[in-house]
Amino acid sequence: MQSVIEVEALKKSFKGQVAVDSVDFSVPQGQCFGLLGPNGAGKTTTIEMLEGIIKPDSGVIQYYGKKMDRAALNKIGIQFQNTALQDYLTTIETIRMFSAFYDKAVPEQELVNLCQLADFLNQDHRKLSGGQRQRLLLALALVNDPDVLFLDEPTTGLDPHARRNFWDLISSIKQRGKTIVLTTHYMDEAEYLCDHIEVMDKGKIIEKGHPGELLSKHFSGALIRFPYQELEASLVDELRMQKNHTFWEVTTDEVEKVLLRLTQSSVKLQGLNVKSANLDDLFLKLTGHQLEG
Repeated sequence: MQSVIEVEALKKSFKGQVAVDSVDFSVPQGQCFGLLGPNGAGKTTTIEMLEGIIKPDSGVIQYYGKKMDRAALNKIGIQFQNTALQDYLTTIETIRMFSAFYDKAVPEQELVNLCQLADFLNQDHRKLSGGQRQRLLLALALVNDPDVLFLDEPTTGLDPHARRNFWDLISSIKQRGKTIVLTTHYMDEAEYLCDHIEVMDKGKIIEKGHPGELLSKHFSGALIRFPYQELEASLVDELRMQKNHTFWEVTTDEVEKVLLRLTQSSVKLQGLNVKSANLDDLFLKLTGHQLEG
């Protein structure tokens, strides 16, 4: 599969502090690529270098096998988390204003249909709901018919219903052949949308792959979690427990056996939870941080 973006040995420092440390990855055409990381991991700096907003100290960024230049940047669309829009304009007037910035823009009716804007076209954009505003910002990012769409935490602050609707919208855009680069603080969002994820921590890529493959790699069977309490070291070693902040965690294929052993050892099981691992669990295991919330 052809790669739209190739990144090699990318580095960036600010006042002597390394933000991005020799990062390598590629973004396949037509996929949703997720870049995940806690605050300060370097993901925002990495994305801003891909968008041409800041320059790397060293390393190579290529679009379709060629060095990033203005022609390549004209083929990307960016939906920032926060975008300042001209006051007093309606939704349709805002789209027309952004369309005027380009020699060739997507027809406005196509954007209206694609991003489901018809119900609030003549409404002042300042009075839109959170979900409506995000759909408008998405339309603006698509005005120039980009090959690559950058989404920076696009559903932050939306209610669960609006988030789910936005996911479906992103999925429909991907089906049109667009390549999507996504940053998000919601693990369920990454699991639903992303074909490939890269996890960053302290400026480095620490894990990469398809979400399902990564979960299979790091977790086997069920995940048992219960509140932290002092336990015998021999029991911790026997069950291969891991301490994560305020709880103990056990990954096992033999749930009944582990629960019986805990009961026999008089472990307090109030608050115990048994579940399949998800990306939030993976992120916590890899970085020691919870990304969600």
